[in-house]
Amino acid sequence: MLPDITDPAAIAEAMKYLTAEERAELDALLTEGLPLWMPQIGPQSEALNSPADIIFYGGQAGGGKTDLLLGAALTTQEHSIIFRRESVQLVGIEERMTKILGTRHGYNSTIGVWRLPGGRVLELGSVKEPDDWMKYQGRPHDLKGFDEITHFLELQFRTLIGWMRSDNPNIRQRVICAGNPPTSSEGEWVIRFWGPWLDPQHPNPAKPGELRWFITDGAGKDQEVPGPGQYPIEGDPVPVTAKSRTFIRSSVDDNLYLSMTGYKATLQALPEPLRSQMLRGDFLAGRSDPVWQTIPTDWVKAAQARWKARDKKERMTALGFDVARGGIDQSTAARRHGQWFDELVQAPGIVTNTGPKAAAFIAPLLRDRAPVCVDAIGVGSSALDSLEGLGVVCVPVVGSEASGQMTKDGNLRFRNKRAEMYWRLREALDPTAEDPIYLPPDPELLVDLCSVRYKVVQMGKFAALQMRDKDEIREEIGRSPDKGDAVAQTFISGIPDTSIQTEERREAPDWR
Repeated sequence: MLPDITDPAAIAEAMKYLTAEERAELDALLTEGLPLWMPQIGPQSEALNSPADIIFYGGQAGGGKTDLLLGAALTTQEHSIIFRRESVQLVGIEERMTKILGTRHGYNSTIGVWRLPGGRVLELGSVKEPDDWMKYQGRPHDLKGFDEITHFLELQFRTLIGWMRSDNPNIRQRVICAGNPPTSSEGEWVIRFWGPWLDPQHPNPAKPGELRWFITDGAGKDQEVPGPGQYPIEGDPVPVTAKSRTFIRSSVDDNLYLSMTGYKATLQALPEPLRSQMLRGDFLAGRSDPVWQTIPTDWVKAAQARWKARDKKERMTALGFDVARGGIDQSTAARRHGQWFDELVQAPGIVTNTGPKAAAFIAPLLRDRAPVCVDAIGVGSSALDSLEGLGVVCVPVVGSEASGQMTKDGNLRFRNKRAEMYWRLREALDPTAEDPIYLPPDPELLVDLCSVRYKVVQMGKFAALQMRDKDEIREEIGRSPDKGDAVAQTFISGIPDTSIQTEERREAPDWR
């Protein structure tokens, strides 16, 4: 019985019975007169021919993901660029393209440009630092490829694809991403970006290869829309054009070449959770937290899982206000009602860049004369002055200020207020706590809280906890951790109980 030529596994099984000479003869017959590269039948071919504007081809290791990027540059595109997070990681791409072409002719390794047959051009780029995307600003490419997409920051990805354009109107413009499931919390944005396919909690799941359409609103948030076309967004007179996305799962079983090498057995020997991530392409397999991560990822997820929206809320006990310093940062308000947090509210930095503007943003959110814990550095100090001028009870938060507090178990001191408020938040999230807190299911809040690291330092005669600086976190996640800071600020010591009414407070303005 002849093997099914559309089934890579059947072909691989049949080829086991051929001699070396017969394999060489078959290879010559099959490749004579064919292009330099052809997609393998199955998911790889489906991914290459997908009409999606933005495609993610990923899942299992060994599914021919890098080959898809190179093959697109060789066959369907005119001027392509393929990114890796670090330049040293481009070596594998160079070697694979050399093997496909049989030569390095046309490649200028100094500038990372490959002149390909047929007048095509391929650039190789890297964006190790968060702002390295600016090196490629304004340069025309009809294909932007990302190898190991979960290694990139979301900000890098979004800014790089924002500069998609071509000088040739006859060439389609597309984004192809390749990669395995994320191995750390920093890569979880990928699950959010392709939520209909990868997030099991998504309210409207999609099948592999199915197209979904999205726009980005004025606040930088994605919105799914019914289909292609232009859609208005609030605050912008010009409608935006919807872009399509899809996800196609890669599989080592669909790779004819690796099926013959024992590569699958290598994946089967990996320890968990790598085995599930690489062999099964499991996007939910456990991501290991760094040793010095302050708040375990599972604790934050558990707090978000037990959260439910409430029509009737308890008294507001505090409001954390992290004030943006301009740029792309967002001012964030975290409204705390005892152990339950309401959904976070944000405004662009330009909306709160003065004290009166900041106060105008916060005033409608206040209830029950709750104290406002204000980041009191820079523009935050102006917001503090304006709020206090309106009679609002404020708690100034200066992260570098000395704490004087100790951990709940009394073993360690806090290096400063920033360490204090984040460790107190950790203690409140501990699943063994008597009354753990409830956090809204906000993906950015999850990343913010899981990006904080701690270390133990010497402070005089005592050991003390110190937290990672905000600027270090910004470098890692590509944005300011405004949501995490706003929540953490409500755990700083010295927040007054405003339910106890003094004569002075009874005469203060009623902010509902």
